[in-house]
Amino acid sequence: MADFLDAKVKEIEGRLKELRPLLEEYHRLEAAAAALNGVDGHGTRGRGRGAGARANGSRRGRPRGARGENTRAAQAVELVRARPGITIPELAEHMGIKPNYLYRILPQLEEEGKVRREDKGWLPA
Repeated sequence: MADFLDAKVKEIEGRLKELRPLLEEYHRLEAAAAALNGVDGHGTRGRGRGAGARANGSRRGRPRGARGENTRAAQAVELVRARPGITIPELAEHMGIKPNYLYRILPQLEEEGKVRREDKGWLPA
C-alpha cells in the first residue's frame, strides 16, 4: 500500500512540476492584459484627454453610476459590512481578485458614502 501511495505522490508532484510554467505564464498574461487595459488601437495611451474620454466628449465603457448590485464594488461593500476593519489585501483574497482594482474602487466608494477608511482598514459608512 505504501508503494502505491508513494507512486501516486510522485505522479502528482511530477504533474505539478509540468503545470507550474503554465500557471506562471497565465499570471504574466493576466498582468499584461491588465496593464494594456485602456491602451488605444495604436499601442499608445490616449493623450490630452481625461481617462476614457473620446474626441466627441463621450466616455468609453459603462456610464458612471451604472453599477448593478452584482458587481465587484457591491461585493466589496458587503464584505466591508460583514468584516469591519478589513484591509484591501484581505478583501482581494476573499474575492479572488488582485488588490489593484480595490485600491482604485474603494476610494470611489468612500466618495459615494458607502464605506470609510480608518487606518489601513475599511468600515461601513
